[in-house]
Amino acid sequence: MQPLLKPGVRRVSLVACAIVAFALCLAAKDFVKPEAHAAKAYSAHDDHTDEKVAIAADPYDTPDKAKIFSVHFHDHGFLPVFLIVTNDGDQPISVAHMQVTLTTADHYKLTPTSPDDIYRRLSNPHTNNTPPLPIPIPHKEIKGAVSQKQRDEIEASRFAARAVEPHTTQSGFLFFDVQDIPAPLDGARMYVSGVNDAKGSELMYFEIAMGK
Repeated sequence: MQPLLKPGVRRVSLVACAIVAFALCLAAKDFVKPEAHAAKAYSAHDDHTDEKVAIAADPYDTPDKAKIFSVHFHDHGFLPVFLIVTNDGDQPISVAHMQVTLTTADHYKLTPTSPDDIYRRLSNPHTNNTPPLPIPIPHKEIKGAVSQKQRDEIEASRFAARAVEPHTTQSGFLFFDVQDIPAPLDGARMYVSGVNDAKGSELMYFEIAMGK
């Protein structure tokens, strides 16, 4: 029979096991970007058959889809949209200067929110919603409200491609500020311009119907 561990050794072993388990839990929650299919496989897409380029937009506007994020973007007034660019041609295309605009049915023209603006909203979620108090009350500024994990998740999820090689697909998320816009996708359209072919010529803009 094996000798029993001494109490001190047993406690160290239990602590080590707890640390390992905690680390595994954190690793399990790391963000994993969705696997991108060809743009034509998504319901909301525009396919330029002559130019052999297709672009799709997949909104993550439901709780089931949004659970891939640890950040609750909806609660902070942001709409994540998964953008997919597929190049079926034989030459690379450039998306370094791509411009995306989400136009709502009420003619709001929304452009993707920068990471700094997202961090600012996450750090001060009530900035635009809390009425001013009649008497100023000194308060201690809370710094570092956005965790490094959240920053890493936002950076890892963003659309960051500069080019799309032949017969490949690039993808990533764009985040739109829809805080004061009810039902932003109903009747909305996304316009994508600034996509250039291998010779530097701009392709015709893409128009994607987003909602009903």
